[in-house]
Amino acid sequence: MSASRPADDLSLLTDAARAAGAIAMHHWRQSPEVWEKPDGAGPVSAADLAVDRMLSADLRAARPDYGWLSEESADDPDRLHARRTFIIDPIDGTRAFLDGTPDFAVSLAIAEGGSATVGVVYLPAQNRLYSATINGPALCDGAPIHASLRAELAEATVLTSRATFAPEHWLGRTVPPVRRMFRSSIAWRLCLVAEGAFDGMMTLKRVWEWDSAAGGLIAERAGAAVTDRTGAPLGYNRPTPLNDGCLAAAPAVQAGLLAALA
Repeated sequence: MSASRPADDLSLLTDAARAAGAIAMHHWRQSPEVWEKPDGAGPVSAADLAVDRMLSADLRAARPDYGWLSEESADDPDRLHARRTFIIDPIDGTRAFLDGTPDFAVSLAIAEGGSATVGVVYLPAQNRLYSATINGPALCDGAPIHASLRAELAEATVLTSRATFAPEHWLGRTVPPVRRMFRSSIAWRLCLVAEGAFDGMMTLKRVWEWDSAAGGLIAERAGAAVTDRTGAPLGYNRPTPLNDGCLAAAPAVQAGLLAALA
C-alpha cells in the first residue's frame, strides 16, 4: 500500500458520501417506492437503489481496478481477486429512513488484505461525517474523536436490540448490569462508540460486511476494541461477506461483555 493511497481514497469516499447523501435526502420523507427483499432480509427503497447506482458509477470509474461489494448490487466474484475492494451500504438504517427519522447513514469502506483500510460514515439528515484510515485518527467533521475509557461493565451504556439481552445468551442466564439503548443504523452505532457517546455496541446476529466495515474501522481507530461475538477480528471481502456478530466498546467493557456471553 502506498503511503498516499489511504489519504487519496479517503478524499474519494468523502466526496462520494456527500453526493450519495444528497440523493438520499431528495427521496427522504417523499414516500419512495419500497419492496421487501427475499428471505425476510428487510426493505429496500428506490432511494437505496438510486444511491447505489451513483456510487457504483462514480467509484468504479475512479478506481477501475478495485472490487465491488454492495448491499444493493449483485455480488461480483471478481472482487475476491482484487487487491482492494469497495464495501458499500448505500443507506444503512433503511427502516429509519422510511420512517422519516434522521438515524440513517451512508457507509463506505475500502478493504485490503481482509481488513478495512478506509472508512466514511455520513448521516445526511444530520450533516455529520465520520471517517478514518488504517494509519490515521478517527474524525467527526474533521475533529479527532475518542472512544470511552470506562473501566467497568456495570452501568455501561450499550447500543443493542432488546433481543440481545435475552437470558439464554448469557452465562448462567445472568444478563450484564448495563444500560441498553438503540439506534437503527449499525454503522452509526459504531460511530457513536467511536466518539464516546456510548460505552459500547453489540449485535449477536451475523452481520453483513457492509454494515460494519466503515464504522468498525472508525471505532477501532478511536480506541475501541472491535471484534465478532467470539472475540475474533472482523474480516472483510470474504466469499460469504458475513461476520459472526459485532461488538465494539471501551476495551474493559468489551472484555466484560465477551466474558459474560454464553
